[in-house]
Amino acid sequence: MTFYALTANDKPGHVEQRIALRPDHLKFLEALGPQLKLAGPFLDEAGNMVGSIVVIEADSLELAEAAFRRDPYYLGGLFESVTIKPWRLAINKL
Repeated sequence: MTFYALTANDKPGHVEQRIALRPDHLKFLEALGPQLKLAGPFLDEAGNMVGSIVVIEADSLELAEAAFRRDPYYLGGLFESVTIKPWRLAINKL
């Protein structure tokens, strides 16, 4: 298995849409179970959520992409741009 990171930037001015979709997004993340490794929003200078990073474990890029496409943020059209790449944890000081 490999880790895959989704990084996404929200469409400008869509904070309300993000907030409205957030409960379903959090349910989606919870439903990923142990496949989910980390997740959180990107913030602007004012502390507003403006994007996402989600790291999951999957057998292939195709399976990772399929999982990410089920995210309510993705389905709701919140993202302006999305990148999904294999990712390796090198240092963890959390």
